[in-house]
Amino acid sequence: MEGAAASSEGLRYAEYARVPTGAGKGQAELDRGLARTMIAVGLGVATVAFAGRYAFHLWKPLEQAITETAKRISTSSLSSYYKGGFEQKMSRREASLILGVSPSAGKAKIRTAHRRIMILNHPDKGGSPYLATKINEAKDLLESTAKN
Repeated sequence: MEGAAASSEGLRYAEYARVPTGAGKGQAELDRGLARTMIAVGLGVATVAFAGRYAFHLWKPLEQAITETAKRISTSSLSSYYKGGFEQKMSRREASLILGVSPSAGKAKIRTAHRRIMILNHPDKGGSPYLATKINEAKDLLESTAKN
């Protein structure tokens, strides 16, 4: 009975007992298998490293090309507003850009545009005195050369 109890207890714990991985193999074969695994892992890491290095070398010219393309497609070409400061001496072109009328517009159209812009930019309403001066200068220049 005692032998049967010992064998049943042995069977009960048999599934938890650690079975050596190399059951039937020698220690030399285990070492070779481990060496092959380590070599495969090392080659995989080296491959990833070389691929990353290649990608970084490739990225620099691509980064320059993307930057140049972004500069060509500037936001000023996408905007309908005039970009730039005021000229030293105001021209008819600049005056018409300020008021938003054509350089050959009539006096009535110039006055209407001036009134509309001055309402938005008047210094008493929080607008800039400098811009108000430029708007008035544009109106005076265009009215002096306008017909009607």
